[in-house]
Amino acid sequence: MQDALEPGQPSLEEATYRRLRLGLMEGAFAPGQKLSIRRIAAALGTSPMPARTALRRLATEQAVDVLPSGTAIVPRLTRAAFQELGAIRAELEPLAVRLAAPHLTPALLDELEAIIRSNRKAREENNAEEVLRADRDFLFGLYRAAAAPMLLGVIEALWMRRGPHFWEARWIIIGRVPAENRHAEILASLRAGRHEVASLDLKGEIESTTAYLLEKMRFPDDPVPEDGGLDRIGRK
Repeated sequence: MQDALEPGQPSLEEATYRRLRLGLMEGAFAPGQKLSIRRIAAALGTSPMPARTALRRLATEQAVDVLPSGTAIVPRLTRAAFQELGAIRAELEPLAVRLAAPHLTPALLDELEAIIRSNRKAREENNAEEVLRADRDFLFGLYRAAAAPMLLGVIEALWMRRGPHFWEARWIIIGRVPAENRHAEILASLRAGRHEVASLDLKGEIESTTAYLLEKMRFPDDPVPEDGGLDRIGRK
């Protein structure tokens, strides 16, 4: 039997929801992957009820699709949906940067600098997982500094849709030459007080990456290649 929750601890349902939400944001689940209540409960060490409740909450956020059997599926975005996702991110995430600017301390800016160094090292080592993690840590370091919980929640919901697809395309992203990561430029602008420039740099990064992946990836609504060959990320 699990221990009773300490005062201030989230409920089992809330803790399960948060762990699944984070997993989707980080790309721990692939597009099209089935998430059964039984397997989630076993993996997280809970009864089926918290897993079922968490999946229902995620379904209301359109982060998963739930079948009549109760099994959840990580959605595979269409080309149009992926393009829409990028367009929404390109508006909301730069807003978070502008809101964060007045709250950025020297210590936080130094932390962001260290994350950029980690990102460069990961790229040199061809470590796609660490590249994506560093990208995420840098951006959410800024977004959390905005002290705008409603905006942060919306961005996190977008990233639940983004995460699985970016993980699936990680080798396309890391193989991009030159890399379209503008984090060093964003940080330099923030240090210099050029907050609007930093915001525009992020907007350009999101738009450029979205366009690149729309060119390189295939989506479920794309026409089937006449030769029936592999698509651009290696699936039949």
